[in-house]
Amino acid sequence: MGKKRHLRPEGGQIDETSEQAPDHCGTGKVRLFVEADLGVGLGVIPSPDQCHYLLNVMRLKEGDSIRLFNGRDGEWVGQLAEVRKKTCLVALQDQSRAQGSLPDIWLLFAPVKRARLDFMVQKAVEMGASRIMPVMTQRTNVGRLKEERLRANAIEAAEQCGLLSVPDITPPTHLSRVLDQWGEIAPGRHILFCDEAAPEGELLETLSRLREQGKQQPFAVLIGPEGGFSPHERTQLLSREDTVALSLGARIMRADTAAVAALAIVQLHLGDWSA
Repeated sequence: MGKKRHLRPEGGQIDETSEQAPDHCGTGKVRLFVEADLGVGLGVIPSPDQCHYLLNVMRLKEGDSIRLFNGRDGEWVGQLAEVRKKTCLVALQDQSRAQGSLPDIWLLFAPVKRARLDFMVQKAVEMGASRIMPVMTQRTNVGRLKEERLRANAIEAAEQCGLLSVPDITPPTHLSRVLDQWGEIAPGRHILFCDEAAPEGELLETLSRLREQGKQQPFAVLIGPEGGFSPHERTQLLSREDTVALSLGARIMRADTAAVAALAIVQLHLGDWSA
C-alpha cells in the first residue's frame, strides 16, 4: 500500500508531521485491512507501511487498541504488542462484528484522470459497490491504469467508512469484450448505463418498472467516458435485452460525479437503501 491520507473522524486531515497525536489514538477506532486470518488469540503482524502508519502517523503505543478486518472473518479488536522501531504485532482479543456481504452492485466505468479516478473509486466503495470494473471505450483518453493504486484507494475507503470487505477490482478491459462475454462474466445481471441521449424525466419510472419486473438485482451501473459513448457503443448497448438506458437529468455531469449520482439513485430505488 502506498502513502495514505489520514482523516480525523470529523473529516479534518492529519498532517504526518504533527507533534500532537490524533484524538482517537488508542480508542480502537483505527481500522486496518489485512490479508491474515483473524481469530481469538491470534497475532497479526501488519505490513511495514501499516506499522509506520500505526506507530509514526497515528502514534499508537503498546497496549492501544485497533480493529482489523480481512473480508472473511469479520472485524476484530486487538491490542498493539511487541512494538519495535519499525515493526509491531497486533494481539487479537474479540470479534466486534461478524462478517457480512457487500450489496450486489457493480460499477463499470471508463477511466478518468488520476485525481478524479481516486475520488471515483473511493466514493464507489462508500456507496456500496462490490466490484469495480474499469472499461476502455472508444473515447477513453486515459492510458495505462495502476491497479495497485486503485486497490489501495479501495482499501483506504473501506477502512475509513467501516466496511468489512474490500470490493473486487478487475483489470481494465475493452467495453466491447466485456459486453461480448457478459453472459459468462455476469449471468442474469442487468446493466444500467448512463446515457446522455436517454429521455429526461423517465428515470424513476424506469427504475420502478425494473423493480416491478423483479429485475432490480443483481445489476451493474455503467458510466461512460468524457464525451460519452460512441454511436457504435450506444447502439451496441441499446440492442441488448439485459441493458437499460438511464438519464441523469438535463445537466451534463463529469464522469466521477455521474458515478456517485448513479450509484446513489440506484441504491435508493433498487438497492439496500430501498429496504
